[in-house]
Amino acid sequence: MCVGLPMTVLSSDNGSALCERRGEQRRVSTLLIGEVAVGDRVLVFIDNAMRLLDAEEARLIDDALDGLAAAMQGRDFEHLFADLIDREPQLPEFLRNQVVTPQG
Repeated sequence: MCVGLPMTVLSSDNGSALCERRGEQRRVSTLLIGEVAVGDRVLVFIDNAMRLLDAEEARLIDDALDGLAAAMQGRDFEHLFADLIDREPQLPEFLRNQVVTPQG
């Protein structure tokens, strides 16, 4: 399974950026999203910045990844999914208005 990681831009130049996540730094391509600024948060997948993230979304992704690791290690993880506790599942916004017709 491949997972995108939130990273913070430390520096940027022509089509790439030096990014950091939890002490690890790596150079990533920004060709898919264009120019980024120092301090921007980006979702990185296989050394490519896929899109910009706001601080809250980056935190939620980090919490989810930490929650998965905790669950796999048998540790408490529910607090890392606080945004999902006591909430009914919801379709993404782009699917809510689509009409589904039964096949028959």
